[in-house]
Amino acid sequence: MTREFDLAASLAAGVEGRKGAWDFIRAFADHWVGPLSGTDGWTEADLAVAEERLGVRLPAALREAYLLFGRRRDLTSNHDVLLAPDELYLARAGEALVFRHENQGAASWGVLLDDIQGDDPAVVVRADLADKSSERWEGWLDRLSLCFVEIVLSESLHADEELCDYLEPDAGDVESVQVNAVPLHFPPYPAGDEHYKIRWFLGRDVLLRDDDGSAVLARGRTVEDLDHLRDLLPGEWLNDPR
Repeated sequence: MTREFDLAASLAAGVEGRKGAWDFIRAFADHWVGPLSGTDGWTEADLAVAEERLGVRLPAALREAYLLFGRRRDLTSNHDVLLAPDELYLARAGEALVFRHENQGAASWGVLLDDIQGDDPAVVVRADLADKSSERWEGWLDRLSLCFVEIVLSESLHADEELCDYLEPDAGDVESVQVNAVPLHFPPYPAGDEHYKIRWFLGRDVLLRDDDGSAVLARGRTVEDLDHLRDLLPGEWLNDPR
């Protein structure tokens, strides 16, 4: 953790509500990615056109996120894709407003229209399956602002390869993560899956995501921070040049 920015404490406040979420994203961008500017968001006019086209009012949390940093692809779209206002759409049968796609089209994230009147509604996810009759919306995170915190954290793991790495762990590697990093105050998710949970950790200036033991993704503030983690967790790191 850095002297300038206590990621763990800021995140703990950030998961409590919309204001905390945006404060966390501002601070995380400032210290880990690049500061937000006044031109990083879409305009009210952009959102108004989208709402007229869709025939629905966008939830307050979605509007606030788009206005604050919706154009910052390095925060939202290094891997998966946050849709622009003119790309937002209602899923077939009109059951959900879709705002994010998996990078190969394997899944979509959205808000159920039954919940869209809320300021900070729950987010759902649906896999793109060969058998379309088996597709259904499943719980992802309980609040839209929380989902945007997750987006910014997850997309930071897919930035510069010098700062990011990936490990297919064995049981010992997962135990090493738990020994050498502290768990972050972020709820395990997806909310709709009882058997598979994603969890976040923080090492010495290294952010880690444990995908329920199937993968460990890491992002260091510096190359040296990431190398230090690799030394603590020796294994077949995908991007390790050493």
